[in-house]
Amino acid sequence: MRVPSRSPGQQPGPATAATAPSRRLPTAAGERPAADAPDLAAYRAAVAELLVEVGALADAPSTTARQVLLDQRLREPAIAAVLDATPQGLVGARETLLLEMARQQSGARGSAHDLTALVRIYLLSRIDVMWWRDSPTFLTDQQVDASIDLVDLEWLRRRGLLAFCYREQPASLVGRGWGAVRRLLLPDLTPHTAGLAFRRTRREVVALLNDIGREFASATPPATPPLWVTSLARSAEHQHRLRRLGYAAMMPSGHCLGWAADLELAWYRRFGARDALAELLLARQRAGEINVVDEGQTWHVCLAPTARRRFRRAYEAEMGV
Repeated sequence: MRVPSRSPGQQPGPATAATAPSRRLPTAAGERPAADAPDLAAYRAAVAELLVEVGALADAPSTTARQVLLDQRLREPAIAAVLDATPQGLVGARETLLLEMARQQSGARGSAHDLTALVRIYLLSRIDVMWWRDSPTFLTDQQVDASIDLVDLEWLRRRGLLAFCYREQPASLVGRGWGAVRRLLLPDLTPHTAGLAFRRTRREVVALLNDIGREFASATPPATPPLWVTSLARSAEHQHRLRRLGYAAMMPSGHCLGWAADLELAWYRRFGARDALAELLLARQRAGEINVVDEGQTWHVCLAPTARRRFRRAYEAEMGV
């Protein structure tokens, strides 16, 4: 079975009958992180310590103290090494974080409901930006829809090639109205999410999500619903649209580079499977396969560059391309 390409005139290679390789395969040559790459475990530990201090200075009169704290802590080697490696650099990342904190409002929509959450999401998501700093940003909705680097999930879903679920965001008033009625009558049938604004993502991310979906299914009781994806690739244009609505949509973002996805977690508490999914994701992070950002209801995941080739091979094997 072949997956269609939007590239005019592109001729796919011969189909293969190979089985998708396991995620436990050794890292391929040339995919190992550079010897001088930042220590991500140290970075995450330093961010966790910083969050405790930010939480203690979360009240409005502590604005100056928070700024002094950030000036000091962001320059610590473990944190500075990552921020320096992003396109903005340490100074740009610091200024952006301070601006995000200044615009933060109490009870804001989405995942960054307080300052501590905002700082956590911003700093941990910088790992994505550091990893994929050479990837071009999808600036407009049209670029997301037309990119030959992304595939449409609907074609794959209809052929039973996905090990995860999603719901597309309704485009009409009728669709949004029906969604509201369904949530009223059956509030726990599906996660409380608006749905995918774009049902497109990179081939490697499809393979990653399929692999996570299969592992999640094997680790939980048979009645547990499949892995649920709430967000994939999106444009910088859409990211700014979310910001105008009051969401803490970070810029730059791994979503706008096509390498990130958001997974529902909170909904699985009713099935006793939330912790199993969380541990599964954290184990993959410890293995260096993904970056994980706890955003509350959903967790943000981003594929590591060192795993890109392996998951591209997995996609091609699964789809027979």
